[in-house]
Amino acid sequence: MPDSPPSTGWDIHCHTVFSDGTETPATLAAQCMARGLSGVAISDHDTTAGWTEAEAAARRVQLPLLRGTEITATDDDVSVHMLGYQYDPNNPHIVRLFASTREARLRRTQRMVALMSRDLPISWESVLAQVKEGDNTTIGRPHIADALVSAGVYRNRSEAFADAVNSASKYYIPTPSPTTHEVVKAIKEAGGVIIIAHPGDRSRNPGLLSDAQIEYLVDEGLDGLEVWHRGNLPDQRVRLLDICRRCHLLVTGGSDWHGKGKPNLLGENLTDEATVAEIVRRGVLPLYR
Repeated sequence: MPDSPPSTGWDIHCHTVFSDGTETPATLAAQCMARGLSGVAISDHDTTAGWTEAEAAARRVQLPLLRGTEITATDDDVSVHMLGYQYDPNNPHIVRLFASTREARLRRTQRMVALMSRDLPISWESVLAQVKEGDNTTIGRPHIADALVSAGVYRNRSEAFADAVNSASKYYIPTPSPTTHEVVKAIKEAGGVIIIAHPGDRSRNPGLLSDAQIEYLVDEGLDGLEVWHRGNLPDQRVRLLDICRRCHLLVTGGSDWHGKGKPNLLGENLTDEATVAEIVRRGVLPLYR
């Protein structure tokens, strides 16, 4: 297991207009080819709505594709993002899970906008104007941020997330989410592979998942940890690699690309070919190519 991120390989953590990214799957595929990446994964939040478009885009440029989703979960008082890959999108458990999570996200976003509208030039209509794919888009805080940027309150998403949209803001309302245990169970039932995204990113939580919490999930079927991510600082990368060695977990990397929605650069962190091959071997879906 390498102690440093691979210099070539796949970017398997990317978002598009089907959640909080600013670019289409076609743009994602074209930029991956331009950067010389071996392949890519679409991993929009709590949805598979972009998979078909991503498949068509990948086919046009002959780019291998993993199909995935980033799922928001909780573990005690820790908010956890989990990456599910190569699972059956028609599995009833998965369908119910995403429907309830997306509905909860929508209600929460509407409540936050109502609170903000008392002090800031924002309305639900101005938030919907930021949504690129209608009902197929998973709506959340980034769309609030974009509406505030459009209104001239902030220059970009990052400024909005540092202030009114921040989790410490008076307007913040937590997203009602399934537990990590429920997510692991759902993805495994659907024949997929489950990875914890950026588990060492202190900027997202006042506390991180403990070794014991991660090991409990390993016993339930967790496949790996996203070690190579800009949010995981060096000390956490060392810790996470140690857990992966002890628990025989897959080590993945991804940019968490959102197009213009974040400073993260496509391909800045990668997953090696052998790990991608193992994800495909474990998943129920074949590699799309």
